[in-house]
Amino acid sequence: MPAAALDVPLAPLTTLGLGGPARRLLEVSDDAELREAVLAADAAGEPVLILGGGSNVVIADAGFAGTVIRIATRGVTRRRDGDHVLVDVAAGEPWDALVAACVADRLAGIECLAGIPGLTGATPIQNVGAYGQDVAETITAVRVLDREDGAVRELPAADCGFRYRSSAFKGSPRHVVLGVTYRLRADAAESQPIAYAELARTLGAEPGDRAPLAAAREAVLALRRGKGMVLDPDDPDTRSAGSFFTNPILDADAFAALTARVAERLGPDARPPAFPEPDGRTKTSAAWLIDRAGFGPGTRRGNVAQSGKHALALVNLGDGTTTELVALAREIAAGVQAAFGVALVPEPVFVGHRWDG
Repeated sequence: MPAAALDVPLAPLTTLGLGGPARRLLEVSDDAELREAVLAADAAGEPVLILGGGSNVVIADAGFAGTVIRIATRGVTRRRDGDHVLVDVAAGEPWDALVAACVADRLAGIECLAGIPGLTGATPIQNVGAYGQDVAETITAVRVLDREDGAVRELPAADCGFRYRSSAFKGSPRHVVLGVTYRLRADAAESQPIAYAELARTLGAEPGDRAPLAAAREAVLALRRGKGMVLDPDDPDTRSAGSFFTNPILDADAFAALTARVAERLGPDARPPAFPEPDGRTKTSAAWLIDRAGFGPGTRRGNVAQSGKHALALVNLGDGTTTELVALAREIAAGVQAAFGVALVPEPVFVGHRWDG
């Protein structure tokens, strides 16, 4: 097992650039090291934080009083499966590079997930999604370390509890993701059907149409860059954890109540965005609610702010603190609750502190 470093600052290991030190930090390069490190910490009663690309965490200013295990495992293999290819990917593989490689090799199914920062192992935990795709559509299995008995198991997708921006892994410490298998359409000249209206417009297509595979990826990257959602050291708006809140999904009564509040606040002809879900509920736009509650892009509080490009992203302006960032998030959530009666739920994982917005 690699030697651990002590009192290591965690802020440089996150896209937000926030958070205090880890009491211990070690980096693991293969599954055996990862298993040994996790089980040793568990046996010692040591708190454990598994850290990938640091793009979806908000770490407390006090840091993490335990062992941080940073994932650096690598490896991608492919197996033909009829007119599809099964792609087995180690948890430490950078996600955006994987998407680019799959598109270049004419494998379709994750092209609309280009530009998302972080590592592959995080994708099933969050059920990562964007522009009408999510990884649950293509994942066939997730290989995990079960911390209850130390066994390594392969869980089929049906056992992963995938739902909107979540899974059975999110919020549960039991399993550590070691690898993920994706089933992608082979020999694909075109994308999967375009499901997101904004992307369809950008491609000059209609929802449901297909587009050239590489063109779909490039269009997604262009849209994300315009919103500060592609990491760029020259763009301060990318010093964020991506979208800070998930889009609310409301049952019929709650959506009717929201519609009434919107009409009361914004005028009788105003309507909230509505995207029907398969279970009969309705998804609405968190960004739309935030903006209409009075928090426009660029709203600043001390050394943190909303992104100037996207109302959903909160950014560290350089000298911010996690305390400042979470205070702004709570202010926004309280404003949306007061204006529209809708509770916003954070998307990133909180480390060393809790969300009570």
